[in-house]
Amino acid sequence: MSTSKEPRVLAIILGGGKGTRLYPLTKERSKPAVPFGGKYRIVDIPISNCINSGYRKIYLLTQFNSASLHHHITNSYNFDRFSKGFVEILAAEQTLEHSGWFEGTADAVRKNMSHFRSQNPTHYIILSGDQLYRMDLKAFMKSHIESGADITIATTAVNRRDASGFGIMQIDKDKKITAFQEKPAPDKDISDWKIPESSRGDLPAEKEYLASMGIYIFNADAMEEALDNKFTDFGKEIIPMSIKTKKVNSYIFNGYWEDIGTIRSFYEATLDLTSPTPAFEFYDGDKPIYTHMRNLPTSKINNATFESSLTSEGCIISKAKIKRSVIGVRSVIKSDTELDGVIMMGADYYENEDAKENDAKAGRPNIGIGKNCKIAQAIIDKNAAIGDNCRINVDGKKYEDGDHGLFYSADGIIVIRKGSVIPAGTVI
Repeated sequence: MSTSKEPRVLAIILGGGKGTRLYPLTKERSKPAVPFGGKYRIVDIPISNCINSGYRKIYLLTQFNSASLHHHITNSYNFDRFSKGFVEILAAEQTLEHSGWFEGTADAVRKNMSHFRSQNPTHYIILSGDQLYRMDLKAFMKSHIESGADITIATTAVNRRDASGFGIMQIDKDKKITAFQEKPAPDKDISDWKIPESSRGDLPAEKEYLASMGIYIFNADAMEEALDNKFTDFGKEIIPMSIKTKKVNSYIFNGYWEDIGTIRSFYEATLDLTSPTPAFEFYDGDKPIYTHMRNLPTSKINNATFESSLTSEGCIISKAKIKRSVIGVRSVIKSDTELDGVIMMGADYYENEDAKENDAKAGRPNIGIGKNCKIAQAIIDKNAAIGDNCRINVDGKKYEDGDHGLFYSADGIIVIRKGSVIPAGTVI
């Protein structure tokens, strides 16, 4: 039974900045709105973690390309009037108190405190909008309250090589954080920062250091005090300052966690979903990942061959060979086409017969992939139209990272932009 002593928790999901590392997927959308896993958006992961943990008052903070995100949230998350739950976007806005953009994670929260205070929370959970993980946030909260901490930081164990890419925490035997350093240089001696044996539990032996996951719990009064300054970033400024003046604890998370902030990490995390036992599991009936219910028809597969692949609803696939690929909603793939290691995000709509006829008259391919194409190690963004007889990333040609006109290259992965038209016979 619910009591008045239960915490009143407000979840804040940080939408991130311009998303330059995920460009061109973030050219027309914010990072949380990037399609993932065929039918989802990245933002569905943290939102679903909140809902599955019983926390249904959720704010999303964003300022770049928020239209697509807003459309997705409006169509996906509608709570009944009795739950008092909501998922609401707060974009950067001008007020009498401030007129600029969000200048960092802490600045974004500070500038929206008037909205948050109206909910009268006892605790805030701060989450990132571009991470892949499943976490019982209620267990996280329970640990925070029982520890008596003002702030608790979710941490994950990493090896020494990876430690140079994170903020590293030093903890005592009670998991109180005693020191913090941002991205220690590879040649710096941090052996004194190893996780105490009493706190290791069943952590892998080679992972000896604690890295911040960018996930925090603040007591409401601790949040007010922490933001009573001009610091703009939680990880680089607020947390190091708070460790000196507050009780800040570590919550060690021993599950799968991936920051999918780059094209390479996004590509690998998505294709891992095709594995027999993927690191991130969508197939959990008790804790589903929620998204937009589209009411699409089942996919139509005409004599195609699939190997270790995922196909979303509403697709039409004819006599194709698809290997280790993720096929998004409303994807159209025509006969004798071969895909290997391809993320196809699908389409926002079906082209009607008039549109197809107009495409034919203009010499444009229809949305989807035409006949007799071979495509490997590529990301095909939504509404792209690829003509017949195209070859993409199958001939061993290497491209420098960056824009190449018809496509974008990132770490050997070819990205076909949203809405692009690739003429028949193109070789990339």
